[in-house]
Amino acid sequence: MAAMIASPTAPADPLHPYPALIAALDDTARTWLDESAAEVAAEPVAVRRLFPAARRRCGHARLDAYWTVDEAARAVLLTALPLRGPSLADEVVRLHRHGDPAEQRAVLRTLPLLDLGDLALPLVRETLRGNDTTLIEAALGPYAAAHLPDAEYRQAVLKCVFCEIPLDRVTGLDTRADHELARMLADFAHERIAAGRDVPHDILPVVRAFPDVIGPELQHALTDRLTDVLKEEG
Repeated sequence: MAAMIASPTAPADPLHPYPALIAALDDTARTWLDESAAEVAAEPVAVRRLFPAARRRCGHARLDAYWTVDEAARAVLLTALPLRGPSLADEVVRLHRHGDPAEQRAVLRTLPLLDLGDLALPLVRETLRGNDTTLIEAALGPYAAAHLPDAEYRQAVLKCVFCEIPLDRVTGLDTRADHELARMLADFAHERIAAGRDVPHDILPVVRAFPDVIGPELQHALTDRLTDVLKEEG
């Protein structure tokens, strides 16, 4: 059984950003992007030169809840690649490993738009071993929700809690939260209570969906925290 928790900032299936991006760019940036995508389609190695330039040529304002403008422009370049399978995965990994954090976030956010199967899982795992919260959040998008094994997905959610990444930014929690994850989060909550610290409110929907993981002490803490949350929201 999976708990039903909304994930409003992490769409399960992000649309290709090209239409919204083109509407947001000025003529100069739009021309550069279209010509660059055509160049990548004709000569894949060109992406190594054009991918880093996207932020300077197109800007980096927020486009929507999922994309910034530079991330979306880089997604257009990545999806223009005519490569498939391991060749595509190798190029994606190369761009990520040689990129700065903004470029790495763009690669991670674009993964669900690429036909990679499980080939990009090593990249997700590598990111989840790091400590950059913006990259962890980008890694836990629709691609990870679809491909990350259950045990690794649970550990990733727990890491988000430790790193104070809001769980509404983790894609798939509404369908992938299960009894074992609830138990892990309940154990975490017990540790927080024992240390005299607050229990993060965004673990409540997962834990409360599986009442048998909640002991009396945790039930009391959760009731108090839920009351506080309702007061804050009301």
